[in-house]
Amino acid sequence: MRIPLSYVARNLWVRRLTTALTAGGMALVVFVFAAVLMLDAGLKATLVATGSDNNVLFIRKGSETEIQSGVARDQAALIESLPQIARTADGDPLVSKEVVVLNSLPKIESGKRANVPIRGVPPIGLTLRPQVKIVAGRFFRPGSSEIIVGSSVARQFAGVEIGQALSFAQRHWTIVGVFDAGRTAFDSEIWGDAEQLLQAFRRGGFSSVIAQLATPSAFDSLNEWLASEPRLTVEVKREKQFYEDQSRQLSNFITYLGITLSVIFSLGAIIGAAITMYAAVATRTNEIGTLRALGFRRRSILLAFLLESLLLALAGGAVGLFAATFLQVLTISTTNFQSFSEIAFSFALTPRIVINTLVFALVMGLIGGVLPAFKAARMKIVDSLRAA
Repeated sequence: MRIPLSYVARNLWVRRLTTALTAGGMALVVFVFAAVLMLDAGLKATLVATGSDNNVLFIRKGSETEIQSGVARDQAALIESLPQIARTADGDPLVSKEVVVLNSLPKIESGKRANVPIRGVPPIGLTLRPQVKIVAGRFFRPGSSEIIVGSSVARQFAGVEIGQALSFAQRHWTIVGVFDAGRTAFDSEIWGDAEQLLQAFRRGGFSSVIAQLATPSAFDSLNEWLASEPRLTVEVKREKQFYEDQSRQLSNFITYLGITLSVIFSLGAIIGAAITMYAAVATRTNEIGTLRALGFRRRSILLAFLLESLLLALAGGAVGLFAATFLQVLTISTTNFQSFSEIAFSFALTPRIVINTLVFALVMGLIGGVLPAFKAARMKIVDSLRAA
C-alpha cells in the first residue's frame, strides 16, 4: 500500500511554522546559488554577445587581449587584401583597424578611479557592429578630437556628460554622444577616431583588426593561410570566441567562489532539514505505528518521509528562485581580470539555471531527509504503539 501524497502535504501544513522556518533557510541558500549562476550567465551573455558570428579578429600571436596586442600597418594592409574578407558594393574591404587603450575615470558613487577601455575605430567600424546605436547626441566626426561614451560608462562614471571634455594623451577630447550597444561589452567603452587616438598615444600600429568573412566557411582557409604566411605575426579568432575567452578568468572566479559559498551554506540548510524531519519522526511515533498496523510497508513509510523532505526543499527552492528573478533588474560593474578594465553586466536567468537550481534544492532535501526517513521506516509496530 502507498501513502497518499495529500497525507504527506498535510503533515507539512500541520507543522507550518517549522516548515516555514526550514523552507526559509533553504530559500536563502537557493537564492545565493541561483544568484551565482545568474551572475556567471550574465557575464558570459554580455561578452559573448559582443562578438558576431560573421566577424573575425586579428591580434598578435601570444596576446590574450587587444590591449596587449599590436598589429603593424603593413600587416593590416595585407589583411585587407585577403580574398577571404568580405567587401562592400564599392569593393572596399569590410575591415576595421582599431586601437584599444585604457584610461582611468572616477566613479559616480565611490569617487574611486577605474580603468575604462578607449577604442579607436574608423567609420566602417559601425558597419561591423550593427548593434551599436547613438541614443543621445551624435557620432564623432572622423579626424576630430571627439569621442562618444557607452551607456554603462555614462551611468557609472563622473564627468562624461555630453559637452564635457576628457583630458588624456596630452589632448582634450570633447564628448559629443552616448551610444547603446545592446548590453554588450562595448557599453563599457569610450569610442573615438582611430587615427587621432593613434597619433595622441604615439602608437605605430593598431591593437587589432576586425574583419567580416566573405563566407562562413572562409575561416578555416584563412586560418590555414595565416599559419604558412611568415609576413604576418598575427593569429585570427572568431570574434565571438575571442570575447568568450575574455570572460573565462572572471567567470571561473565567480563560479568557484559562489559554489564554495553555496556548499557551505547548504550544509546548514541540510542540517536544518534533518532536524525538522527528525522532529517529525519523534512527534509521530504513534502515527507511524498505526500506519504499519494498517498494513503500510516500511518502504511506504520511507517514501512518505522522503517526499515530505523533498516537498519542503522544493517549496524553499521555489521561493529562493522567485526572489532571485528580481536580480535581473540590477547591473553589476567589476574589473575584468583578463583586460584589467571595468565591465558592466546584468544578472541573467535561463531555463538551465531554473532546472539546476531546483535540482540543487531537491538534493538538499534528499540528503537532509534520508536518515530521518530510514529511522521512521525501521520502527517496530509494537514499540511505536507502546510509545503513545
